[in-house]
Amino acid sequence: MKSVKLFLILLVFSAVLVACGGSGGEGTNGNENSSTDDGKWAEVQESGELVVGTSGTLIAASFYDGEEESEDQLTGFDVEVMREVANRLGLDVSFEVMGIDSMLTAVQSGRIDVAANDIEITDKRMEEFNFSEPYKYSYTTMAVREDDNSGIETLEDLEGKKAGGGATTIFSQIAEHYGAEVVTYGNAPNEAYLRDVHNGRTDVVINDYYLTKFGVAGFPQFDIHLHPDLKFHPTEQGVVIPKGADKLTEEINQALNEMREDGTLSDLAIQFYEEDASQPPEGDIQEIEGLDL
Repeated sequence: MKSVKLFLILLVFSAVLVACGGSGGEGTNGNENSSTDDGKWAEVQESGELVVGTSGTLIAASFYDGEEESEDQLTGFDVEVMREVANRLGLDVSFEVMGIDSMLTAVQSGRIDVAANDIEITDKRMEEFNFSEPYKYSYTTMAVREDDNSGIETLEDLEGKKAGGGATTIFSQIAEHYGAEVVTYGNAPNEAYLRDVHNGRTDVVINDYYLTKFGVAGFPQFDIHLHPDLKFHPTEQGVVIPKGADKLTEEINQALNEMREDGTLSDLAIQFYEEDASQPPEGDIQEIEGLDL
C-alpha cells in the first residue's frame, strides 16, 4: 500500500515538473521565458495604457497634421494603426516622440512598451526584439536631384556620393554597402533631408518608397524627384516589441489580423499612402546581396 501511495506522489510531482517546464514553450518569436512574456502583458494591462515610440517626422507614417506639435495633431499610418490596435485591446495609447536611433534602445530599457515608425523587420533585429506580423509591405528607392538623378543610374553609382540618413537605419547600411558616405541627422523632419539633396549638401536620400514619394511631393519647390528606375530591397514593417514579450506580441498580432480581415488596415493604408501598402507590392524589385540585416 505504501508503495502505491509513493508511486502516486511521484506521478503527481512529475506531472507538475512537466507542466512548469512546458509553460515556457515557444512563443511568437521562439522565446522560452514565460515570466518575461506574462510580465510585460500584465504590466501593460495594469497600467491600462500602451506607450508607443514614434518619430513624428515621417510624412504619411508618423507626422504632425498642423503646426502645433501636440499628441492631438500626431497622425499617420503607423500612428493610427497603433491607436486602433490599442482600442481593440481595450487600452489607452500614448506616444513618445523620439529619433529612430534611440527608439529601439527605449524599447529595451522599458521607457516605451513598443515602437511603430515604419521599422523594417530583419533577422538581426529579431535576435534582440519581438516583432508583430507585418502591417506594411514596401521596397526601397531614392530621392535624387531631378535634373541629373544626382549622377546615380545604378546602385553602384552610390560610391563616393553623400547620402542623408539616420546612423542606424537599414537605408544607411545600404548606402555604406555601395560606398556612399552617410551624413547623419538627429530627429530631423523630411524637409531637412530633402533640402540638402536640393542644395547639394548631400546627393541622395535612400528610404522607403511610400515615405519618399510623399516626402518629395510635400516640397515641390525643391529640385528633387523619386528615382524613376531604381526599385530594390523589398521590406516588411512591423511593431517592435520587447524580446520575450510573447503574450503582448500575440495580442497585438490578433488585433492586426482582425484589422486586416475587416479591411481597416487597407483603409488606413489607402488613406495615408493612396495605395494599399498593407499588401506586398507588385513588379520586379532588386534584392541586394551581402547585407548583414
